[in-house]
This record gives sequence, structure tokens and C-alpha cells, in this order.
Amino acid sequence: HATLSAGRGTLSLLIIVFLLPGIWAAGETARLKQTEDPGLVVIDEVLGQWLTLLGASALNAKSFLGGFVLFRLFDIWKPWPVRRFERLPGGVGIVAEDLAAGIYGALMLYIGGWLKLY
Repeated sequence: HATLSAGRGTLSLLIIVFLLPGIWAAGETARLKQTEDPGLVVIDEVLGQWLTLLGASALNAKSFLGGFVLFRLFDIWKPWPVRRFERLPGGVGIVAEDLAAGIYGALMLYIGGWLKLY
């Protein structure tokens, strides 16, 4: 469990370090490109994926693949209230929507680990 704790600690630290610069960069890029969520901005996806992986009960190929699939599913589907976060202004909305999808992914990944699916 030491590796899992270290992995969670690292992911948590990375999310904290990149959150504010990511929000700023996403907002500035959206402003410069004059679009709400420019496709070339990927920091929101990265942060959401890292957040999803915080729900893993083990860090291995299966949890990484499961986390990726779950995050993408919730990022595309946008169940309530994920879609509502898109309404927040600028970079906050761009990043918050993916973090919300990441929370759903983390919960499902946690349940999958609890059920010993990986």
C-alpha cells in the first residue's frame, strides 16, 4: 500500500500545483481563440484524469485503462451536475467540468477496486 499512497500523494500534489495555472491558461487560450472550450487546451483533461486515478485501489495497467475509459465516459456523457460546471466563466468552467467528470470516474474506479475488478 506504500506505492499506492505515494502515487496518490504525487497525483494530489500535481493536481494542486497545476490547478490554478491550468485555469488561467485555459481561460486565456479561450479568450485568445474566441471560443468557450478550445480543443487545443488539454490541461483540463489531464487534471480530470489524475483526479479519476485517485479513486484507484491499485495502480496498475488495469486501473490506468479503467480510469481512462471511465473518465472519458463521464467527460463525454456529462451526467448531472457535470454539464452545469461548463457554465462557469472562462478557465474555471473549462477545468471544473473535467474535474467533476473526474470525481465520477474516481468513484466508479473505487467501486471497481472494492469489487476486485482489477
